[in-house]
Amino acid sequence: MPTTDPHPMPAFDLVVRSRRVVLPGGEQPLAVAVRDGVIAALLSYDAGVRAAEVVDLGDVCLLPGLVDSHVHVNEPGRTHWEGFATATRAAAAGGVTTIIDMPLNSLPPTVDVRALAVKRAAAAGQCAVDVGFWGGAIPGNLADLRPLYEAGVYGFKCFLSPSGVEEFPPLDEDGLRAAMREVAAFDGLVIVHAEDPALLTDPVGPTYPEFLDSRPGEAERRAVERVIAVARETGARAHILHVSSASCLEPLDAARRDLVRVSAETCPHYLTITADQVRGPEFKCCPPIRDRGNRDELWQGLAAGVLSCVVSDHSPSTPDLKVPDFAAAWGGISSLQIGLPAVWTEARSRGYTPARVVEWMSAGPAALAGLSAKGGIAVGLDADLVAFDDTARFTVEATRLRHRNPLTPYHGRALTGVVRTTWLRGRPVTDTTSPFGELL
Repeated sequence: MPTTDPHPMPAFDLVVRSRRVVLPGGEQPLAVAVRDGVIAALLSYDAGVRAAEVVDLGDVCLLPGLVDSHVHVNEPGRTHWEGFATATRAAAAGGVTTIIDMPLNSLPPTVDVRALAVKRAAAAGQCAVDVGFWGGAIPGNLADLRPLYEAGVYGFKCFLSPSGVEEFPPLDEDGLRAAMREVAAFDGLVIVHAEDPALLTDPVGPTYPEFLDSRPGEAERRAVERVIAVARETGARAHILHVSSASCLEPLDAARRDLVRVSAETCPHYLTITADQVRGPEFKCCPPIRDRGNRDELWQGLAAGVLSCVVSDHSPSTPDLKVPDFAAAWGGISSLQIGLPAVWTEARSRGYTPARVVEWMSAGPAALAGLSAKGGIAVGLDADLVAFDDTARFTVEATRLRHRNPLTPYHGRALTGVVRTTWLRGRPVTDTTSPFGELL
């Protein structure tokens, strides 16, 4: 006769309950059930379940893992600036479960299939979260774009102005047009650092106002208009990186209404810091942090959907490159671990909900890169989850961040929102777990 197993296998590997599960339409009390790394069911909060582990968060928010599509890991070649082990640990500590690595400032830059293989080999076994890769479009590598795409990159970054490293030169207008026409042929994506070099100057002195004057908002707007024109001409998909100037919103909105395939992002530092708060070279980035009125307009652009993503542009360096002044220092912000609380602190003060922040920092970047299994809490998606205490406060201590070098403009800043636990495909990521992130 058949017998009943007195110890039946659990139906789920993990169930996370929260009275505030953040979905696109708002917050709901739910139990998120995970099996084999995937969200298997969304159940009522108090549903009876059989699971190997049940976690009850109570009133702590449960978010989908964030997707940061703009991260400079810098490995191999400049691993002393960052590196996959430290960058992905910082990401996980900040609720980011997927990053996409930029093709510079690693050596070699990811501009051909061989360089991509070198980078993937460097990342293998080190990643605490899932990692994908952008390719690069530079003068002379047009024939490498399709092979790179077929090898798995998510799109191609280019600069219209000098990148800051000699091995990744900018494209002129003809080069941009050729790259976008080539990428349009296989419906890929071109992501653009948009500043017009004709309007950029060398700072006339060492202070921040002089640096800010050297990179005016008009340089961004003019370059954005150029990208829109080429996208309209070629039919290519284009994405404008790290919009800092609100003057770009008007042409971007007009292009969107005309169904030109152009999107845009901004970054936590442009939404949370203003020029009058800049203290030292750890605040330097390109394009630069601008004034308070400009910041308010960027928030309006986000609310209206003109800007679809908020991503870190984590671009760290060693401390010696951040001195002695704004004219000479390396331009890059370190914020991978604290982007979520930084944005939430400001968003909360402006009346936005966690669902809107998830839209900008998870769903938006996932959609940009075509990561269909990421960016939300829904049956069938990867069980990338974040317990986020949205009322807890803390003060940023640079030396306690997982970034390789303890430099950030957020040092000493009081923020609201603490990541309590990050799960990658249903498994918690901690400082003691061995890396199990996948290369996408």
